[in-house]
Amino acid sequence: MTQVKDPVEPWKPVLDSRVDLRGLPLTPEEGFVASRLDGMTDLHGLSVVTGLSPERVDAALQRLVSLGAVSPPDALDEGEPAETDEPAETDEPAGAPRKLYETALHQLPAEERAARAKAAEEPELSALCFDPLPAVVHALLDNPRFGLPQARLVAAHHRTAAGLEALGARASLAADAGVRRALLRNPQLPAALLRRLHGGRRLLEQHKLVVSRDVPEQTRRVARELLRARFSTAEAEERVEVIVKTEGRCLASLAGLPVDGKTAALLCSRTYTSMLLVQNISRWAACPPALIAHLIKLELVRRSSPLKLALQRHPNAPAEPRR
Repeated sequence: MTQVKDPVEPWKPVLDSRVDLRGLPLTPEEGFVASRLDGMTDLHGLSVVTGLSPERVDAALQRLVSLGAVSPPDALDEGEPAETDEPAETDEPAGAPRKLYETALHQLPAEERAARAKAAEEPELSALCFDPLPAVVHALLDNPRFGLPQARLVAAHHRTAAGLEALGARASLAADAGVRRALLRNPQLPAALLRRLHGGRRLLEQHKLVVSRDVPEQTRRVARELLRARFSTAEAEERVEVIVKTEGRCLASLAGLPVDGKTAALLCSRTYTSMLLVQNISRWAACPPALIAHLIKLELVRRSSPLKLALQRHPNAPAEPRR
């Protein structure tokens, strides 16, 4: 059997769009499996959708991988980053500047540190990024030599809301991916600054922040508030996108929020192949009755008695399917 690298996140194979399946020596069964790959359905779901045993689905997937039509599970990224456009490393090497600050600058009077910060050059410029006083951060921001490497150090290591607010107020600095990620990881990130940085982002990006293991709990808590507020005003297409692409995981953070008729209609117009998505929708208290009726008719649901029963017992289930 193909070995998945994370039991919590099973492999969900997807076709390489650059490969023409018609030119590959595939059997009818392998071609059938390939036609059901959507990047959101794991091996179990593919077995349910195709009616084939997991072993036969796995054999077809191995064949597709060997032909280069599907990326192997080892090629997938681990975890879910808070922001997909961020570089892997957001901090400049901090050891030497920190040591310089602690051994030569920390004992200086606050007024002198602030005065030096306005005109400092390297390595003192980066060393002063570890100063805990907001006044020193303000002075650093007035230094014409202060750039993105120093901004990332302040974003990662400064521990006052006032200092981080001053940094975030500089749009050219806050727009940097490394600065944003460092701010999001900083336990002292002010809620107001988080709202400015993240409030206008798409629902899918906001959900990634809600579930990210790289950010503090208080940041995830504010992110959930942002997600709920944004969901209430988002376009129907964007609501459907976050529900489908997270396989319904986002619904746990959206409890109590209803959807409009257009969102319900778009959800009803989809073809569902992910068992996990349908399971999460079945637990969604605000699930529209029309969507429940649509899901109950699916072959995927008819083959799973527990899932069908869960949908029939849903408080919003139409009377007919419950009888």
